Amino acid sequence: MSFHRLHVTPAAVQTPRDVQSQAHGAQARRYTLDNNVLTLEQRKFYEENGFLVIKNLVPDADIQRFRNEFEKICRKEVKPLGLVVMRDVTISKSEYAPSEKMTTKVQDFQEDKELFRYCTLPEILKYVECFTGPNIMAMHTMLINKPPDSGNCKKTSRHPLHQDLHYFPFRPSNLIVCAWTAMEHIDRNNGCLVVLPGTHKGSLKPHDYPKWEGGVNKMFHGIQDYEENNARVHLVMEKGDTVFFHPLLIHGSGQNKTQGFRKAISCHFASADCHYIDVKGTSQENIEKEVVGIANKFYGAENSTDLKDIWMIRARLVKGERTNL
Repeated sequence: MSFHRLHVTPAAVQTPRDVQSQAHGAQARRYTLDNNVLTLEQRKFYEENGFLVIKNLVPDADIQRFRNEFEKICRKEVKPLGLVVMRDVTISKSEYAPSEKMTTKVQDFQEDKELFRYCTLPEILKYVECFTGPNIMAMHTMLINKPPDSGNCKKTSRHPLHQDLHYFPFRPSNLIVCAWTAMEHIDRNNGCLVVLPGTHKGSLKPHDYPKWEGGVNKMFHGIQDYEENNARVHLVMEKGDTVFFHPLLIHGSGQNKTQGFRKAISCHFASADCHYIDVKGTSQENIEKEVVGIANKFYGAENSTDLKDIWMIRARLVKGERTNL
């Protein structure tokens, strides 16, 4: 499969036959909505594979602003309400002063105006609308700062193969999409994303912590049962490149073998027409217990908090009307 050739080509001039073919196949499309942004080739690629890379989408100036704000957060110069700062299991008790070396991820940055700009960028939202429709909610925000591997073969910088829908108590899955933007050159050497094309067509699988010798970072759940012979694609990306992918797509990332920190910024978007579900009695019950426990400790809340409450707090309208979520 020639991955880059399939999804980066510019829109071709459509002939009447193209238009007829597009109309004929529209009913068979489950994962994209009719739009004038994606080419027919791009729609077909996403339908078949569950992801799509758009080259050079986010300008360098925006990337630098996000980087600057992240560094301020690491130095504790700014403390946005609700922000969760995460550390790698191997360095959480290290001697580092507050800096990026202590922080592997910041998430829930919806109250940080500078980082949340990412979720409102017109160049991002015009693609998001192709998957969610016009009423768009920003649901989950992250800036990932993948650390160098600890050097003792622990490989804790890896992220196990997983499906993002495991964490989400809202449906339908086909109206949810992640935008994930590289903040620098990313390849297999510093832990690029790896995806299993076509796995978005399957169901949500049970997740739990993998039994890795070096330990696993908090809430880094992985799929316990998947077809190991699935073809894998490693997404080599340049600064500003953005991949959009379905929440059922199986993906993860490898260890960072360099001495630097690999940065990316992302947001999961959902149609405001989605609805919340009760995950009790499902394979998602384990993540609900963990997230609610952390949230109760973080916010000092009572045990009556549930997963829906937490996601309603995180959710922000970024385009259209807040019809449901």
